[in-house]
Amino acid sequence: MQAFAYKIKRSRRKTLSLSIERDGSVLVRAPLTANDRTIQDFVARHRAWAEQKLQNFHPVTLDLSDSAELFLFGTPYLIRTGRARIAGDTLYLPEEGREGALKRLLIRFVKEVMEVFTSRLARSYDFAYSSVAVSSARGRWGSCSREKVIRYSFRIAFLPTRLVEYIAVHELCHTVCFDHSPAFWAQVKSILPDFKERKKELKEKSGIMNVL
Repeated sequence: MQAFAYKIKRSRRKTLSLSIERDGSVLVRAPLTANDRTIQDFVARHRAWAEQKLQNFHPVTLDLSDSAELFLFGTPYLIRTGRARIAGDTLYLPEEGREGALKRLLIRFVKEVMEVFTSRLARSYDFAYSSVAVSSARGRWGSCSREKVIRYSFRIAFLPTRLVEYIAVHELCHTVCFDHSPAFWAQVKSILPDFKERKKELKEKSGIMNVL
């Protein structure tokens, strides 16, 4: 078996975790007390997952310069200098610290968009959920808690609407089927007959998870 390269970052955390960083490197976050053998065993158990993520990893870069165009939910916005906001078809960002400003803006923007989008889907297909939240999570596009709180990564703003719809339907179906059983996928299919194609397309967009 070939050597598997990874970096280790120790902190006062209690558990081990594995992630793919923005540059495509593999990072293990470990407790200060974790010895090398424990970390090696952990990486070995999760190697297949990491290799699959790396195989689908395609770096994505954003051009945030003035006059550049940025697509959000499939809609093009022209970037200009100004106080961070969206006005019409223009995305204003400050001259300095544009990435941070965009991230903060998108967290608010995605919440506004997805509250409306999720509500419409829920009414159309008779789902009940408690609320919508937005996170900076890199590991998943969306999630649904036992309390039926649906959370989306703000990075879904960079996806085309057909994939955003798949994510929202996926999480709404979890309000009824919390696992990924055949019953769950049957429900997804009843709403989106082409869900397999959308799911495949979404995997090909995994590089977006490393943006910002």
